[in-house]
Amino acid sequence: MKPPENAKLIETRTATLWVGEGGILYSISKKVPAQTLEETQKSVEEFKKIFGDKKFCMVLDVTNSSPSSREVRQYAAEELPKIIKAAAIIADSAFAKMLANLFFNLKPPPYPLKMFNNEMDAKEWLFQYCK
Repeated sequence: MKPPENAKLIETRTATLWVGEGGILYSISKKVPAQTLEETQKSVEEFKKIFGDKKFCMVLDVTNSSPSSREVRQYAAEELPKIIKAAAIIADSAFAKMLANLFFNLKPPPYPLKMFNNEMDAKEWLFQYCK
């Protein structure tokens, strides 16, 4: 997945993000050590600034993600349901798929979530939740 040329990018240490068509938040993980709890909290606060009280849909390319700590997973499991309407995860490596499956199978989220191999399929599925 690549950001569109005209996208206003938000760069963090661990991801490149932007808001795209239909108000969907896109995130591409960088090949760096995993987010700390403080960085995760800061990201959630940034999402709240962008979207206010409105829940949003998200496409996450986790191909380059690193394993998250237990405290980050626990925080995400508590906070993401408050802000996420639905999420599509893209992973084109077996390792990334394993990490994503591990994260979401331990505590399945209360919002629609599905894994994909490519951006087109992910967006097509996600649009049904983002109207």
